[in-house]
Amino acid sequence: MRKNVLVLDYLETTALCQERPDGITDGTGSCSYKMLMDMSRRVGSVLVKEIKRRQPVGIYMEKGIHALAAFFGTIYAGGFYVMLEPSLPGPRLMQIQSVLEASVIIADEASYISAQKTFPDCRVYKIEALMTMPEDEKALEMRRRTMLDTDPLYGIFTSGSTGIPKGVVVSHRSVIDFIDNFTDIFNINDNDIIGNQAPFDFDVSVKDIYSALKTGARLVVIPRKLFSNPPGLLDFICEHKITTMIWAVSALCLITTFHGLDYKTPKTVNKVMFSGEVMPVKHLKAWMEALPEAEFVNLYGPTEITCNCTYHRVQRDRTYDKGLPIGKPFPNKGVFILDENDQEVTMEGVTGEICVAGTALALGYYNAPEQTQKSFTQNPLNPCYPERIYRTGDLGRLDEEGNIYFCGRKDFQIKYLGHRIELEEIEWAINQLPGIVRCCCVFDEKKSRLYGFYTGDVSKAELYIMLKEQLPEFMIPTALRPVDTIPLTANGKADRKALAAYGG
Repeated sequence: MRKNVLVLDYLETTALCQERPDGITDGTGSCSYKMLMDMSRRVGSVLVKEIKRRQPVGIYMEKGIHALAAFFGTIYAGGFYVMLEPSLPGPRLMQIQSVLEASVIIADEASYISAQKTFPDCRVYKIEALMTMPEDEKALEMRRRTMLDTDPLYGIFTSGSTGIPKGVVVSHRSVIDFIDNFTDIFNINDNDIIGNQAPFDFDVSVKDIYSALKTGARLVVIPRKLFSNPPGLLDFICEHKITTMIWAVSALCLITTFHGLDYKTPKTVNKVMFSGEVMPVKHLKAWMEALPEAEFVNLYGPTEITCNCTYHRVQRDRTYDKGLPIGKPFPNKGVFILDENDQEVTMEGVTGEICVAGTALALGYYNAPEQTQKSFTQNPLNPCYPERIYRTGDLGRLDEEGNIYFCGRKDFQIKYLGHRIELEEIEWAINQLPGIVRCCCVFDEKKSRLYGFYTGDVSKAELYIMLKEQLPEFMIPTALRPVDTIPLTANGKADRKALAAYGG
């Protein structure tokens, strides 16, 4: 049997071996992996004539089976997909498109008109029409022969300090390298039912999609609307007998905050893996008490290193007085800590920057060579030959057993509601608004509150309305505070420490 080289090998192997008619389920219906493959090849047969290899295609629709057909159709055509959430504000979508420069957008019936208005310079196709087109086996095979495992597979846009989102581009090789290890370590197999929580433009979803494709596990795409209805969400999880939850911390906390586990316990769940931000201990305890037989795993890693680079299996008999570690590296992921002099930290308790090396590193930021060079650098521990590492900007320390603990950020990037956000991007957006003189954002990590301090003649209500038209909901400060003046440090920069004292 040939070794997996492209993620299409995952799809095709499972499609040929897995006869389950409901391999993938979303809020509207189900399909088998064979049906997904056939639909994707039809989509790809049109796209292969529209795009060149390694070109992006924007996918503008809600997550679900149709989105997956658009993803894999793009891959069959030799391109890479970028999920463009229709719920994002128009200006942000245009910022992403200014970087992406996609020539083709795939929408569904519900989002087609909106896609045409939002992307007037692109060719917009309806996924429903593409899936009915005849398959061009010869054209697909010719394109397949030219594809490499280092070709880009997907792009995910994250917050950027310049005010423009950064597009992280990840290759087939990186995903295969990670998923092969991930599914083996956590024994994900065709008996599992994976409950997808994350939006498809968030890299947590990569683990859901490709773990299912690799193993033939059932993939249940949980509708977005249920995450504002904890009882309905738990009913859905129980109805579909979910076994595996690979979720963002904020989504797990949504259920426990509203005491959802008192309403119903999803007893079929045997694996809960969480990431995105620090898991509050009281919420973790609530889940562990509700699911006494389940395994809980703390995962860590930024988008730029393909999902996760470290993990820690939570031990039920441990108190975690020093906090929950992010653990030790996955196989084939080089994770180490550098001090301020770029020397490796090997002593317990010394704080430095978490850095990552290995196959799983992203290709870089799309159309942003300067930003790529700034974050993906030569390994300072290796002067002998070129070796890229990714500097995460996260601070970490080691314990006596070699486990890594997350210790916050070294710059103005934060982790909030499961997203990595550049405070400077929020400040840039606020400073562009009429009536604003100056703005500075501060994040209170203990309270998980994001404050936006500003000077100007705009009311808090007016500012909130304007920001809703510019930024995703998760980037809007929890509290907007007008102040008489922004305090400055001795070198003329905004004094964030002084402002933090105003937070209250």
